Amino acid sequence: MVFLVAALLLLGLLSGTVAHIPPAVSLLAAAVVAAWLLVFAERERERRTRRRDH
Repeated sequence: MVFLVAALLLLGLLSGTVAHIPPAVSLLAAAVVAAWLLVFAERERERRTRRRDH
């Protein structure tokens, strides 16, 4: 998942609208997306674990 975020960020830096904003803003946005994906993955893992326990 982190690899996917990094690949999309790199692609965005090379072309697209991310190329028109400062790199610091791009990195901040990538960190926010990565954190959101980590939270989502943890919630899904917790939900699956709870489902197995019942």
